Amino acid sequence: MRTGIIGTGRIGTVLARILVAAGHQVVLAGARGPQTLGPLVAELGPAASAAHPAEAAAQAELLVLMVPFERVRGLLPPHAVQDKVLVDATNAFGGPGAPADLGGRGSSDLVAEWYPAAQVVKSLNTMHFETLAVAGTAPGERLAHFTAGDDAKSKEIVAGIITDLGFAPVDTGPLHSGGILQQPGGPLFNRPLTEAQALAWISH
Repeated sequence: MRTGIIGTGRIGTVLARILVAAGHQVVLAGARGPQTLGPLVAELGPAASAAHPAEAAAQAELLVLMVPFERVRGLLPPHAVQDKVLVDATNAFGGPGAPADLGGRGSSDLVAEWYPAAQVVKSLNTMHFETLAVAGTAPGERLAHFTAGDDAKSKEIVAGIITDLGFAPVDTGPLHSGGILQQPGGPLFNRPLTEAQALAWISH
């Protein structure tokens, strides 16, 4: 599966590296254009390529948004994500370390509203990039990555990628309620849990 990563900051770059290491193909898109991603693409090898965001969306089978939340609206043409799994890995902040006030709505609810033709899954946003880089191949119990969404098949696809990366997928439920658990201010944000700990928390 070719995964499009929209956003090539620290977390997007880490995701690209571990996806390629796990045998996946990636197409990268950053704010400054594909020409600036040459060194990263060269590092990652033939499994990686670079494109503009709309081109990455067209080429990929699954997309991961790893840009600042305020850049999500209007970033991609709606037709480019038609019937595709769109992983919302963004975090909505209202200030340094403070969650944005969205009036009780989940940030992923808004992403789904902006891209109604896509199957939005909230995932890959709760873990610090330094942990993400190494934890999937570390010995011991697997750490959890969470999925929230309204389409079961889309969550299964994302769960499969999480498993490939060496983590444990844990379903937090529908996009609204499950996504709120994962976003800044939620109880699962930036809280590394093992699979057993995460399942115990979800079931309590």
